[in-house]
Amino acid sequence: MSVMTDQLIVEVQGPVGRIALNRPKALHALTAAMCDAILAALEAWRGDDGIRAIILDHAAGTRGFCAGGDIRMLAESGAGDGAAARHFFATEYRMNHRLFTYAKPIVAVMDGITMGGGVGVSLPCRYRIATENTKFAMPETGIGLFPDVGAGWYLSRLPGRIGQYLALTGQRLDGGEAHALGLATHYLPADRVAEAKARILADPAAIDAVLDDLSAPPPEARILADRAAIDRLFAADTLEDILALLAADGGDWATRQRATLDTKSPQAMKVSLRLLKDGAGMASFADEMAHEYAVATRVVQRHDFAEGVRAVIVDKDNAPHWNPATPDGVSDHVIDQIFAPLPPAEAWTPE
Repeated sequence: MSVMTDQLIVEVQGPVGRIALNRPKALHALTAAMCDAILAALEAWRGDDGIRAIILDHAAGTRGFCAGGDIRMLAESGAGDGAAARHFFATEYRMNHRLFTYAKPIVAVMDGITMGGGVGVSLPCRYRIATENTKFAMPETGIGLFPDVGAGWYLSRLPGRIGQYLALTGQRLDGGEAHALGLATHYLPADRVAEAKARILADPAAIDAVLDDLSAPPPEARILADRAAIDRLFAADTLEDILALLAADGGDWATRQRATLDTKSPQAMKVSLRLLKDGAGMASFADEMAHEYAVATRVVQRHDFAEGVRAVIVDKDNAPHWNPATPDGVSDHVIDQIFAPLPPAEAWTPE
């Protein structure tokens, strides 16, 4: 198998299958066609005894790893009947689930921007390489969305309240921070990544030894210095209580976090907190993805997502007008409606 398009490169190099994201003008943001092609490659290699491992990276000479999903398309679809958005989420989440449950080892190279959908394709992989170029984030609350692609599972399992902090603020992590939190399994200087790939191609059974040998001590994880403040000030499961804790603290760090949250969609933040609370108790990753699919298909058709995309991506005035504009305007009833299970005929399934 060897396929190269303007969106994806799929090839076999000896005993290793390689999937390289190849949409550089969009920082390799995922489309439904890319997700379909990744699913097809994984299925083709699943029963091929000649393929011992998979490398997932981005095309050589291009920036970033993956900046997310096809947000413009989702907003356009959400403004209409939402059918294309539902198809995208269903396909993307099946890809996320397939990566999560894949038996053969997959090495994701998170060298560059790894956000949104990029988190969704990297975190399910057994090996996750961060470098000094890694910029890891789930910034969805800034566009009226929420951390999806399994984030309800991953973020809810981070230490203390770090997951809630990342989900609400969209804070960017560098490679050292991603490694310290277990989001990356290895930290390699970017100039060693090519050697790592070459050695894995030569001996895919030695992935652990190769990555251990080429790893370097990561820089100090700055987020850990804020761990006590994060656990204390983001301890509540309600947005109003978190905002009150930040306001009452009054310190410089708390004031900066409060100012950041004031720019985010109140609806999206409430959805994110509920998602992580639910995600902590999910029995399986498939259950998590079915849960997120129901939420995503509804949120994408609500006002805040269209307005967030307009403000941040289309008009780029960075001045969204959220509706409701304040947390107290987002009722528990609205959140319950967003999280209600879908009818069986419309629900997400892994296949």
